Amino acid sequence: MKYLRTSDLAKAVGVHPNTVRRYVDRGLLPPVERSPSGYRRFTRRHLDCLRVARQVYCNQYPGKAIHQSGIRIIQATVSGDLGDALGLAYSHLALVQSERAQADAAAGLLERWAFGAPVDATIQPLQIGQVAHLLGVTIDILRNWDRNGLIDVPRDPSNGYRRYGAREISRLRVIRMLSRAGYSLSAILRMLIQLDRGEKTDLRRTLDTPRPDEDVYLASDHWISTLTDHEQRAHTIIALVEEIIQKQTTGNC
Repeated sequence: MKYLRTSDLAKAVGVHPNTVRRYVDRGLLPPVERSPSGYRRFTRRHLDCLRVARQVYCNQYPGKAIHQSGIRIIQATVSGDLGDALGLAYSHLALVQSERAQADAAAGLLERWAFGAPVDATIQPLQIGQVAHLLGVTIDILRNWDRNGLIDVPRDPSNGYRRYGAREISRLRVIRMLSRAGYSLSAILRMLIQLDRGEKTDLRRTLDTPRPDEDVYLASDHWISTLTDHEQRAHTIIALVEEIIQKQTTGNC
């Protein structure tokens, strides 16, 4: 059997050798034999598992559900259950596509609301507790959105309490849907600042495009691009697992 070195695997997928070692230590690759002199002896199977793992890890953290789905594919591949790995890979693709559909639907609602489509029929002004109950969120979340500049709620001059009318509740419904669809508060605020300036076009692109002066820490700061990339990677994972299965069934591994 022809063995591969740590540097061979690293070069094949474009990472530092220490990354390969970390993957071994974390169980993202099968156990590795060592030579009498102590060097790791990798095989083609290790390289195949590394290629799959890199598709899962080679990007920003995409959220718990997508991340855990990818981990399950790696675990099945490492264990040698390639049939399960392939099924999980197709489920992973469906999950990413579902997340993308939710993101697109939320952006679609935003665009309709921005151009005047009503999204709420509230007539009488409501207090914060009533709005929280109506929208199914906590009072703390509403206050957080207010503090972060996503909405400016007028106050009752007689008592100083916030008064949410149809305009504010419509805006909150859009914020809630965007947030639940995965967009970060930074992305939503970026879009709302543009909208409040009267610029209604390209809102979807604004949601997905951090400004040059922004600190971008999260995948959700550019969520549509993140999901587009993960969908492409999901297709690549399927192709990789199918390739591994084909090699094993033909004895060409």
